[in-house]
Amino acid sequence: MTIGMIVLVAAAILIYLGVAQRVLDRLRLTDKAALIFVAALIAGGFLPDIPLSDNVSVNIGGALVPLALAVYLIARAGTAREKSRAVVAALITSVVVYAAMKIMPLEPTYNFFLDPIYTFAIIAGVVGYLAGRSRRSAFVAGSMGLLLTDIYSRIEIAIRGGSGRMTIGGAGVFDSIIIGGILALLLAEVIGETRERVQGGPSKDRPEALRRGLSDEELAEELDREAKEGDDEDE
Repeated sequence: MTIGMIVLVAAAILIYLGVAQRVLDRLRLTDKAALIFVAALIAGGFLPDIPLSDNVSVNIGGALVPLALAVYLIARAGTAREKSRAVVAALITSVVVYAAMKIMPLEPTYNFFLDPIYTFAIIAGVVGYLAGRSRRSAFVAGSMGLLLTDIYSRIEIAIRGGSGRMTIGGAGVFDSIIIGGILALLLAEVIGETRERVQGGPSKDRPEALRRGLSDEELAEELDREAKEGDDEDE
């Protein structure tokens, strides 16, 4: 099994045991929906690629399922700002990773510490978190940023007249997408949770801008609505 597959199996176990419930709540995902997507990712990695043309095909587990999950999460976002942030964060992440690919050697034999696939996944995870901020946007940015980078690379090869069959989301890209997305999500969860604890949480008497910075944007808005409803009941 590849590292990406191992990470998915570990994630499925955590979801089944209820350990990931808090994170899933922030993503607005039920346990059932999350397990379905994890199963689809694992199964898609073993299914044959779907040909788009004579030389280009798309991998189900490394491209179509991650794209479907990203669209699902964005659609579940309650505000237009959160939706646009996820898309912009994914674009920013893809540009940073693509630039890193031009600077760093791609051949594993020239990388003494870490395979470039995982190096780019880590870069995507960190940039995805910084650009996305919220849990949902960070995950979308970390995973879709890598998928977009792969698409950029395929387009570049085609423009340069490269020959041979090209697969979008295939080979090591599957692993990097999984690792990048989950790393971005973990950073958003750990750092966001730590920040909330240090600051005492997004309390009602704090400025709106600060509260949005301390927690997921949608949760801050829910707290706003609850506070207003409580004020109405007091009146």
